[in-house]
Amino acid sequence: MSISISHLYKQYAAQPVLHDVSLRIAPGEVAGFLGPNGAGKTTTMRILAGAVPYDAGSVQVCGLEVKDNRLQANALVGYLPEQNPLYTDMYVREYLLFVADTYHLGKMRRQRVDELIDLVGLAPERGKKIGQLSKGYRQRVGLAQALMPDPRVLILDEPTTGLDPNQLEDIRALIRHVGRDRTVLLSTHILQEVSALCNRVVIINHGRIVGDYDDLPAMLSGDGRHRRFEVQFLHAPLRDTLTRIGDVRIIKEYDPQHFLLSAGRDIRPDLFDLAVATGNKLLLLRPVDDTVEEVFRQLTKTA
Repeated sequence: MSISISHLYKQYAAQPVLHDVSLRIAPGEVAGFLGPNGAGKTTTMRILAGAVPYDAGSVQVCGLEVKDNRLQANALVGYLPEQNPLYTDMYVREYLLFVADTYHLGKMRRQRVDELIDLVGLAPERGKKIGQLSKGYRQRVGLAQALMPDPRVLILDEPTTGLDPNQLEDIRALIRHVGRDRTVLLSTHILQEVSALCNRVVIINHGRIVGDYDDLPAMLSGDGRHRRFEVQFLHAPLRDTLTRIGDVRIIKEYDPQHFLLSAGRDIRPDLFDLAVATGNKLLLLRPVDDTVEEVFRQLTKTA
């Protein structure tokens, strides 16, 4: 496994932050890490990057226990924190050469920096100071520094926050490209990002993993047990005939003939029988998948 976390605990002073977190991410996966503010996402990512110690449990990167092999494990990880820490008075290439020196790349430093400038699309801005760059280009610089050691694991904490739509799509394309041959753990508050980038979704709430899906379509369809159904009749049915079907609830009435319904089981046969029994006709009947936002709310809502 590229990332293996087992029974991880972390607290700050008397405040517990992570409770018995276990997570395994295989090579080649792009995993979205979701959770409300304060859920423990950033702490988990900092622990994986070797920036924060942990109190109990096991955290391994490519088979190396992080606390026992910090330097070796850190060399396998590229980390872009939420607050991209750049030296804004330095020029782009100057800064990346500085980063290359921290990884002791020696004679390969200039070649590696030029490769990364081309890879992340910084060539037009390579002669500028970082402070003169747009937010999108600053994120590219941050990605370049995270990729400097050619890591096997890439950890990105809110990498697209504050970007405009064009910058957003550029950074998404870049993450998809660099994620082809490495493991990526990506946290985001932009839930559409999950559908755009990830083939795995992990949801954390109050320091505990509350959802882990390696099949995004199955996650959105309730593992095949659709809970919502769109139905349209030729003639308006009586509302109480709909709500008498099992545990059906009307979520939305588009018009007197057209509804979005919720149920804990597949109610399509019941709706068909209702139409036949009342001499009505069905113009539309289809299951409706949940959105990532709806699954997120279901798993993280407070009692």
